Amino acid sequence: MLSTQQLLDDFAAYTLGDKAMDDTHQAFLQLCLTTVQADGPEFVKHFQALFEHTHQHFAEEEARMLTSVYPAYAEHRADHQRILGDMNRFCQRLSLGRTAMAKAWLKESLPAWFDVHAKTMDSALAAHLKNH
Repeated sequence: MLSTQQLLDDFAAYTLGDKAMDDTHQAFLQLCLTTVQADGPEFVKHFQALFEHTHQHFAEEEARMLTSVYPAYAEHRADHQRILGDMNRFCQRLSLGRTAMAKAWLKESLPAWFDVHAKTMDSALAAHLKNH
């Protein structure tokens, strides 16, 4: 199982050569790590901050896709929407004091998703942006 700490330790493997994307990805991973290490009310607070950051992160990427007429916009956006939907559902559970599933998802599923998303979809987007 890939951890957020491993992603940060090997961040060079996820560097895409687009400063805005690279900086945002590093901030995202740092927020993931801070959140997964927190407990109780601190976990809830950090998870909500991560959700807000991720929403902004995806909105900025999607705006760049639209501006540059990125051909894989719909597929890339759909992947973003799936993650935002998951995070939104976890935020609802957190508001009821239920943290276990959100913490497990953040620890086990989100790093694996980021690994694939960054190496495929974001890598293709960065290449496209370099040419436009």
